[in-house]
Amino acid sequence: MRFIDTTFARPILFSALFCLFFASLGHAQSSGSLARRLGFPDSAKLLILHADDLGVAHSENQASFEALFTGAVNSASIMAPCPWLAEVASFARGMPKMDLGMHLTLTSEWKFLKWGPVASRDSVSSLVDEFGYFYSDCDAMAAKAKPEEVERELRAQIERAKAMGINLTHFDSHMGCLHWTNLPLFEIYLKLGREYRVPVRLSRNLLSALPDSVQKAVTDKDIVIDHAYTASPDDFKKGMDQFYEQVLRGLQPGVSELVIHLAYDNAEMHGVTTDHPDWGSAWRQADYNFFTSETCRNILKEEGIQLITWREIGQLLK
Repeated sequence: MRFIDTTFARPILFSALFCLFFASLGHAQSSGSLARRLGFPDSAKLLILHADDLGVAHSENQASFEALFTGAVNSASIMAPCPWLAEVASFARGMPKMDLGMHLTLTSEWKFLKWGPVASRDSVSSLVDEFGYFYSDCDAMAAKAKPEEVERELRAQIERAKAMGINLTHFDSHMGCLHWTNLPLFEIYLKLGREYRVPVRLSRNLLSALPDSVQKAVTDKDIVIDHAYTASPDDFKKGMDQFYEQVLRGLQPGVSELVIHLAYDNAEMHGVTTDHPDWGSAWRQADYNFFTSETCRNILKEEGIQLITWREIGQLLK
């Protein structure tokens, strides 16, 4: 069963779907339920500030580490197939209480920086192109991927991170491939979270955009947060400060996550993001600038927003 095309190379369509995936525009539904389970009142505004894509590049890592130390960012996720994983592992071993999850990865979207599977290529051959790299977008991957090979690869990513000393607190899906493409992949996503006893990124607005058959796969074994947000290419063009202030000022009660992408706008990231302005080098620098700023800290304080982590949420599964 195919759901929605999320081709990374089609920025207008992908942007629209990503906004639908993350943007929460309505009132909270049962927003107090998870907040109460975490020991907060229904009126509490609880927020995870989450940096994606650690491991992609040295610049991505260093900006993210800096924001985790000195900024408002309090959570991140790691791409195990990527070249700078060892640096993340070194950081994680020195900061064992840091909220670090696995950014489960089945695509390699950049023009020149490419990666392939953690599992042996011959054991996951449906996931790679003729050069041994992952496909560049979710659609191409899902058209060829065998579910048993997807599960084998994702387990290999998780086990590699654990073997390197990373204490994983949650799972999420790079480019949303495990959410949007088909039911078998979504079921693998849920299965891994349940087996490893960590929450997977699910939000009420995400589930409301998916077919009934997918929504029914989620049970009381899974944790669903209330809202999730991320910037779109249109938001970047209008100005990231404006977008993030609007999100934070308008945050609804309940448990929310704001997904961001941090890096320095330098030569390394220019090479990584060649011919790809969306989620590119300047975008990631803008994210870093805002979430390490005094402006961000002041807004969080003025709006009474309390930062929480996936680690805290995960305690509900223990």
